[in-house]
Amino acid sequence: MSPVCSDRIAEVVARELAADPAVEERVAECVLAALTAVDGDSAATDSGDTGVFLRSITVQGFRGVGPAATLRLNPGPGLTLVVGRNGSGKSSFAEAAEFALTGGNRRWDGRSTAWREGWRNLHEPDTARIDVELLTEGAEPRISVATHWDESAELADAQWTERRGSAPATSVDPRGRRQRLDLYRPFLSYSELGALVDGKPSDLFDALHRLLGLDELAAAAEQIRLRKLELERAVRDSRQSHADLLVELAEADDERAHGVADLLRSPDPDLDAVAGAVAGSVLGLDGPEGLRAILRLTLPDSAQVAATADRLAAAAHDVARHATADTDADLRVLALLTRAREHVTASGSCPCPVCGRDELDADWITAADTEIAYRTQELAALQAATAEFDAALAAARKLLTERPIELGSASPGRAGGSSTTFETTAHQTNDVAETTDSYSTSDSLRKRREIVGQLWSEWAELATAEFDDRLPDRLRTLHAELVMELAALQRDTRIELDRLDTVWSPLVPRILAWLDPARAVADHAGELRVVKKAADWLKSATATIREERMRPLETTARWVWSTLRQQSNVELGAIRLQGSAGTARRVLLDVTVDEVDGAALGVMSQGELHALGLSLFLPRATVAHSPFRFVMIDDPVQAMDPAKVDGLARVLAEVAASRQVVVFTHDERLAEAVRRMQLDATVLEVQRRERSIVEVRVTGDPVRRYLDDARSLLRTPQLPPAIADELVATCCRSAIEAAGLAKARQELLAAGLEHGEVERRVRNAHTTRAMITLAIMGVGARVDDLNKHLSAVGGRWLVGVLRDATAGAHVPIDRPMRELISDTERFITWLRAHEPNAART
Repeated sequence: MSPVCSDRIAEVVARELAADPAVEERVAECVLAALTAVDGDSAATDSGDTGVFLRSITVQGFRGVGPAATLRLNPGPGLTLVVGRNGSGKSSFAEAAEFALTGGNRRWDGRSTAWREGWRNLHEPDTARIDVELLTEGAEPRISVATHWDESAELADAQWTERRGSAPATSVDPRGRRQRLDLYRPFLSYSELGALVDGKPSDLFDALHRLLGLDELAAAAEQIRLRKLELERAVRDSRQSHADLLVELAEADDERAHGVADLLRSPDPDLDAVAGAVAGSVLGLDGPEGLRAILRLTLPDSAQVAATADRLAAAAHDVARHATADTDADLRVLALLTRAREHVTASGSCPCPVCGRDELDADWITAADTEIAYRTQELAALQAATAEFDAALAAARKLLTERPIELGSASPGRAGGSSTTFETTAHQTNDVAETTDSYSTSDSLRKRREIVGQLWSEWAELATAEFDDRLPDRLRTLHAELVMELAALQRDTRIELDRLDTVWSPLVPRILAWLDPARAVADHAGELRVVKKAADWLKSATATIREERMRPLETTARWVWSTLRQQSNVELGAIRLQGSAGTARRVLLDVTVDEVDGAALGVMSQGELHALGLSLFLPRATVAHSPFRFVMIDDPVQAMDPAKVDGLARVLAEVAASRQVVVFTHDERLAEAVRRMQLDATVLEVQRRERSIVEVRVTGDPVRRYLDDARSLLRTPQLPPAIADELVATCCRSAIEAAGLAKARQELLAAGLEHGEVERRVRNAHTTRAMITLAIMGVGARVDDLNKHLSAVGGRWLVGVLRDATAGAHVPIDRPMRELISDTERFITWLRAHEPNAART
């Protein structure tokens, strides 16, 4: 079988890119980045067990099998035919194995509900279970997969467990290996044979595409294609939006719109200039938000200002009325007497702390209290007037708010002298508004705003001004002037807002809606150029790589067809994959009838279609890098004429040289062809008795055939005794060699050796004794030590049987041939049951 290239697709593409001098560095990076993004899925596909053989399939209460029945298989390369009449239960083993390993069965797809509901065996409905024993490469080669159902569970409610070696069983999800089983598909049912050829064209394409390792390539190409379409769509949308917007701006009766339109007419518009124009007209002082902020400005009520000014004037007058030249001195004396009185109360009688001579005693306290009462009464009116003045001044200053930022910053040199920097609510500097005069409101509105701002600055400065008699009047007059100017400003602002809302404001969202995508288009212009080149390069590379990887599969398929077709006048030529993701996908078969191109599928018989289906199935299932070393085919013989059955036998025998091939058939012609052409095969017969009791027995394995031939020779009177004895001994030796070969493959694979190494070891065992040594003593053992080992583990009789069987094929021996046959059969029974203890490599 020709292998299919198993190199990782990313490595192949990297080599192709490196070898192509015309590829730009950014284009290569784009292709490799797309492959890297999808590489994780392929890595998952490559993980898991490898070198998987089937050891046994045990079925109970499932389909046609009632009580538990086991189909035992030789876990190594070789052909096994499972025969039995229709209804014997043989296909139940095939369906059970597929269901246990994949969680589904292709034969049931599309069938009626009644078909799927009849999965439980009528005679064993309460216990349904499948056990599949596998042999794989690695440290734990023995794997058991069990599928079981609770008593009333539906088919979809199955539970799966897996046991590796002697470890405890654990629950598993069959979907974990479903991807790999679908990819390499080692199962083929009768219903799938025709579907491979005349099923959905895309199904076989997708299967082969995945098998060739091209899914990563297709996914990467699709990723690049979608990105290219996305970028191209953005360019088209931006151009159309630009054209529509330009028409709207040109037709608008607004100087701002006309200014932006002038910018957009450039072949390569300055997007920053467009953004600045919009920002200045929207976010600046003259924009809608700035104008609406002016409408929200408020001043204290005129009556409140007047009342506050009157209160402040009255309080100032009252203070002036009660204040005298000695008032300050009287206040200081009162404060001093009060503190001295508190000192005496706290400390008791003591000398005067001021003069140090007079005694501050009880008489002093009485006199001091009288003086304090008098002075307090005299100064109470002044203190009350002062407190009211302080309160009135605080109330007046509370009315004097800072100049609002909505009015902009005060210009140097103007009255008020404020230098506060103005910022919009969007944190845009005033520079934007100042550099977009052509898109601002009218000069009259701007000047009025400056007047209001100047008056408000003067109003705010009163809060820190020293009090004089003019302050109350200044409050009244400046407030009245500010109220009047603010009202006029807000009136003009409303007019301007109405105009903006009618003409300019609706255009702003349209400009912004075009601006962001236009920036993205400009930013991605270089990427679009790279992506286009990457898409073109990858399309060409995909066709080349696909053709190279398809060639070995095509060669194998043509060999299978040429062997199977046997007298058919249909020739199979090239096999090509046509299409890709997102387009019509199909497998093109170059077939001719009588050397004339034509619609061969329309004139091919059912048997020829099945043979063609096998020609497509086997190359896929037997690719070198498949982790599954077995193929299981159910009923491939139907509708095949005898010549094609012979061809099928040859193909299966050839595939079985490197694969475990298990074929289920009720047609005796395949087994007969195998025997007639003397092809090595094990034939297992499945019989079904009453109450779904299924039995499996060996009817035609090479060992049994050689022994049966030996007994037949003894019963042939026409043969001279000497010749008969030699032929019987030869058959016994061949039977031991066949048993040794099967044992050696089984044990070496179980020891973890790779399949190629196992076959090399087997081929190098040139003699019967060498084969037995390899089978029971392992790699590295010496043939000279075989007799000693046999005597130690089984007895001297084993040495004698092996000696007579090998010697009797060349010279007469002193042993009855009937006894040699029975001893040989006994030797083989021992060999099959023996568990070698020799060290394994």
